[in-house]
Amino acid sequence: MTDLVTFGETMLRLSPPGDERVETADEYDVHVAGAESNVAVAAQRLGLDAAWLSKVPDSPVGRRVTSELRQHGVTVDAAESSDGRLGTYYLESGDLPRGNNVIYDRANAAVTTATPDELPTERVRDASAFHTTGITPGLSETLLETTGDLLSLAREAGTTTTFDLNYRSKVWAPEEARPAVETLFPDVDVLFTAQRDAEHVLGRDGDAEAIARGLQAEFDFDVTVVTRGSEGALAAVGDDVYEQPTFEATDDHPVGTGDSFVGGFLSRYVDGADVPASLEYGAATAAVKRSIPGDIAVVTPGEVESVIDDETAAISR
Repeated sequence: MTDLVTFGETMLRLSPPGDERVETADEYDVHVAGAESNVAVAAQRLGLDAAWLSKVPDSPVGRRVTSELRQHGVTVDAAESSDGRLGTYYLESGDLPRGNNVIYDRANAAVTTATPDELPTERVRDASAFHTTGITPGLSETLLETTGDLLSLAREAGTTTTFDLNYRSKVWAPEEARPAVETLFPDVDVLFTAQRDAEHVLGRDGDAEAIARGLQAEFDFDVTVVTRGSEGALAAVGDDVYEQPTFEATDDHPVGTGDSFVGGFLSRYVDGADVPASLEYGAATAAVKRSIPGDIAVVTPGEVESVIDDETAAISR
């Protein structure tokens, strides 16, 4: 039985070196990048048996994604298609006042036509937990239906369902996203959301605790986790609320930090840990990821536990 199954799109990320602009760059760093696969890799590297479900083109770039995920130990169950392409995105890094910029090129991606009939749904039924994000249903009407079907199937099978709102303004507008994701919430056990997304997309007011309690009361989540950037995370569980500060870390490689937090949290929660311990592990995983280029948290349990134990050092000999 698989501990954690995730479902969603994975792309190639192309990044000009340094602060070079896309329109003038002669070379790019290439990374595999996808919210759900990022979570799967982090959880796999931290002790779970993780699998990633998706649909990719039957092409060298499709195999570039699947081979890298397999290198990290993740089981890949991706339908292969002769139609559609692999999405890409460009990440321009820049200091203020320019800042970082993401440029998506993901239209007509093979994953946008994925249906449950093409996926090994028995893996979802047999898993301990199933995870997806609010990015996936925003990519096409088909994926909205497929995401809903997989969450319902998981819930009916007794699989714990987890969902990260993970709003992307370049995918869909708040007025489109809110009614769509709220149709999915009845089949979600554990919700992750950034406080800014809860405010902007879900129309929630108040501090993080008020947001968490309000969402929990309305949708009956078992656990509601609200992340607050540098202020850490908060989780509502029944009548209890738990807070977790961030760990000191560089800000050199912030992309993928949220997925790393979720992957670290789930690596403990799915394994039976309580919510406070899972929050701590998630925060420590996110801190380590900030020191690692790319989207994927190439971490070890020892590194994460060293952050928790405050045993990190500049040089390990």
